[in-house]
Order: sequence, then C-alpha cells, then structure tokens
Amino acid sequence: MKTLKEIPIGSTAKVKKLHGEGAIKRRIMDMGITKGIEVHVRKVAPLGDPIEVTVRGYELSIRKADADMIEVE
Repeated sequence: MKTLKEIPIGSTAKVKKLHGEGAIKRRIMDMGITKGIEVHVRKVAPLGDPIEVTVRGYELSIRKADADMIEVE
C-alpha cells in the first residue's frame, strides 16, 4: 500500500482509497479528495508537515497524518 505521504515532490498520483473513519475521512473528503481524483504534490515542509498539494485546481495543505490515510496508485 502506497500513501500520499510517500509520493515524491512534483509527482501526481491517483487516489485509490480513503482510510480512516468519521470526522477524519469527512475532513479529507471536504477538501475534494475522493476516490479516482488526481493529486499533485507541490512541496513538503522541511519536517514533512504539512504537505502542499493541488487537487481539482485548488492548492491545499494536508497534515502528514491525513496524507497517511490516503492510499494512492
């Protein structure tokens, strides 16, 4: 299983599955990150938190813990 946290900077990945329950999953889905959507990793903060991504034309910051819940291919 490969997660969004493991994707190199400048790469694009397709979301395969969202893990997590309740509020965590809802927060990720509220950002527009759903199954089948492409996520482009723009940059990662020096300590790895947050991860800056582009989703559906929007630039977002995702916490490392949340990025670990997003399975990609």
